[in-house]
Amino acid sequence: MTSTPSLPLRAGYLAPLAAFFGALAVALGAFGAHGLKAILTPEALAWWRTGSEYQLVHAVAMLAAGLAIHLPHPSPIARPRAVAIAGWLFALGMLLFAGSLYLMALTDLRWLGAVTPLGGTAFIAGWLALALGLWPTSR
Repeated sequence: MTSTPSLPLRAGYLAPLAAFFGALAVALGAFGAHGLKAILTPEALAWWRTGSEYQLVHAVAMLAAGLAIHLPHPSPIARPRAVAIAGWLFALGMLLFAGSLYLMALTDLRWLGAVTPLGGTAFIAGWLALALGLWPTSR
């Protein structure tokens, strides 16, 4: 029986969760375009579309982080912990950014717009963490 090296911060869940978030983004985008078109205002549809687009882009980024963690060792990934943090920040960003836009579109609770930038901040932090994690180290 061989042992596999432990991954930082439960990084083994990143790729499958990213695939789920990607599928959900496509489904929600289609639902918004077809099922909500007659119900929501143009402004609310734009919020919905923005949420699904950002969710899909960051699901792909989360998938990249989740797959990069699994590169064989010695890995060119200098800081696997930073890559794992990036993946989780992308997940948090999707929940806060896209989630707040979906809820705002459905409920017209405008105060949810104050949550959206928190998700955007998580996205930015995720990209910076990914850059740090993938930045080559001098040998």
